[in-house]
Amino acid sequence: MSRILIAEDEQRIASFVDKGLRANGYSTTIVTDGDAALATAITGDFDLVVLDLGLPRRDGFDVLRGMRRANVLTPVIILTARDSVHDTVAGLEGGADDYMTKPFRFEELLARVRLRLRTGDRTPELTVLKHGDLTLDLRTRRVTTAQSTEDLTAREFSLLELFLRHPGQVLAREQILSHVWGYDFDPGSNVVDVYVRTLRRKIGPDYIETVRGMGYRLS
Repeated sequence: MSRILIAEDEQRIASFVDKGLRANGYSTTIVTDGDAALATAITGDFDLVVLDLGLPRRDGFDVLRGMRRANVLTPVIILTARDSVHDTVAGLEGGADDYMTKPFRFEELLARVRLRLRTGDRTPELTVLKHGDLTLDLRTRRVTTAQSTEDLTAREFSLLELFLRHPGQVLAREQILSHVWGYDFDPGSNVVDVYVRTLRRKIGPDYIETVRGMGYRLS
C-alpha cells in the first residue's frame, strides 16, 4: 500500500483529499504546518507528498527546498490557490513533480497521484476494470457490456470507475459528488441522479441499483 503525506492546513480540503485517497486504497498522514511537513517528509517513510504552498510557520516552497537539500527525492504534487505562472515555474524548478491549483476535482488529483507513483513501480498498470460482463477500459474510456460498447464522457467515466472500484458498496450521493465533482460541490444538486440515468441508458438499467434513502450501488 502506497503511503501519502498530505500537507494542508485547510481542514475541509485536507479531509476531502484524505477520504478520497483512503477510499482508493492509499495510506495517508495529514500535517497542517510547514515545520511538521518538512520533519515528516524527510523521514523517507512516504511514497508521495501532496504539498500546499500556503502552509503556516514554513511555506511549501521552503518545505520543498528542505526536502531536496536533504536528498529526499519523494515525488511532490503541489496543491495551492496560487495560479500565477511565476509560482508554477518556481514550484517545478524547486523540485516539485506536478502542480495543481484550487479548486480542483478529485478525479484529476487521483490521476496525477497514480501517475507519479507509477514511476519506478514495476507492478503492471491496471488498464481494465471488470464486474460481471461489465468492462471499463481506463485508457479509451469505453464501457463494454454483453450488448454493446459505448464511449463515455469524462464525468460518466469517473462515475462508473467509482462504482467499479467499490462493487457492492452503497455510495451516498454526497460521497459521489465529492469524488467526481470536487470539494466545492453543491450538496443539494441532483446532478448525481442525472448522470446515473445517462449511464443506465448506455450500459443498461440493471447494473446500478438505487438504494432508497441511501444512494446507489453497483450490483
